[in-house]
Amino acid sequence: MPRATARRWGRAAAVAVTAVCLVYAPIAMTELWPYARPGAPAFGEWLLGRSVSPEYVAAAVRDRMGPYTRSLLPLVLHSVLGGLLMLLGPAQLLTAVRRRIRLHRALGIAYAAVVYVSMAGAALYLVRTRPEEAFSGAAFWIVLATILLGTVFSVTFGVLTAVTGLPELHQRWMLLGYGYLMTAPLLRIEWGALPVLYPGLPLQDVNRVAIMHLGLLVVFGALLASRALDRRDNHPFVSGGWYPWPVLAAGYAAGAAGLVWLARGFLDHGTEGRRLLLAYLLPYAVVTAALQLRAVRAGRRGAVWAREEWRAHLLALCLAPAFSAATAVVCERSLGLDALTALVAGAGIGCGFLAFGAHAVISLRVLYGREAARRGRSAAAAPAPARTPRTHP
Repeated sequence: MPRATARRWGRAAAVAVTAVCLVYAPIAMTELWPYARPGAPAFGEWLLGRSVSPEYVAAAVRDRMGPYTRSLLPLVLHSVLGGLLMLLGPAQLLTAVRRRIRLHRALGIAYAAVVYVSMAGAALYLVRTRPEEAFSGAAFWIVLATILLGTVFSVTFGVLTAVTGLPELHQRWMLLGYGYLMTAPLLRIEWGALPVLYPGLPLQDVNRVAIMHLGLLVVFGALLASRALDRRDNHPFVSGGWYPWPVLAAGYAAGAAGLVWLARGFLDHGTEGRRLLLAYLLPYAVVTAALQLRAVRAGRRGAVWAREEWRAHLLALCLAPAFSAATAVVCERSLGLDALTALVAGAGIGCGFLAFGAHAVISLRVLYGREAARRGRSAAAAPAPARTPRTHP
């Protein structure tokens, strides 16, 4: 794709994400008002009730009244600050692109603080709510807990890389953390879109379909944004291939085996299993093909840094089904979940978890390269040791 075309697509994507965030911010801030005061206005419920049906929304509110009221204050704090994060995120991106360094740093400090407080509210809710009481059941509770941890650790690593002077890693970690946060507005979009594909499907089951691919979509979006902001084909601290072909081949084989295992598991559960499997496989195939294509194109033009970053995420994505299969077995045997719930939980967290691992590998590779370059410069600058004159008898 020509760079001019890529920049146009990048601008369009940035505008679209900003629009979604701006629309979702007031929805997030008012989402829990009806639980605190029945009948209070909530923009999200109003929109969803008119786009699907009032009963579709009313059933969800009835199911959540008990668990939410037990943790209402932490949830209100989480949702109000979550709406604020939807506003701070695009502001952070804009100040970074425009190189408003001081403003970007000030907003970054505020953003990190709001993330920690907002996620603390969500953590209190999860601790006080048994997994089976969560909306859409234990699988949804596990996915929410994973998103929470991924967001907190991503922002923490983003802060640390900024302090240590690694802006390219800082931007990647912060975008990944914001990607995890974007699961919230995207889930609300699916609340309105999926009933068109599956008429009569209750909101609890819509959630189960959505979490099959939301983690994959947000981390892929974060990767695209990272590559769009860092247009360098090569990195001063990174050279050569990171993964020999045997490693890549082993990753592909593990991914294929994991997909077969997951497919067999879901197909054993009839219509619901087939619906969930389709929601997982279709986005997975599209994103895998896109990553492979990007890696090949980068390799053809000699862009080592770009190629290896695409490959890192491709390998992580290939390993995700195997990780999900293993997680499903652990959830079923250690947490006492039924087979389908365990499958949904494993598939729901696999891609997002492995993408976090890919970011960690990339960060370690850059840190190793910087340290090797520093040692090389130190060795070159050190004076040669003085030679001791030889004495002859």
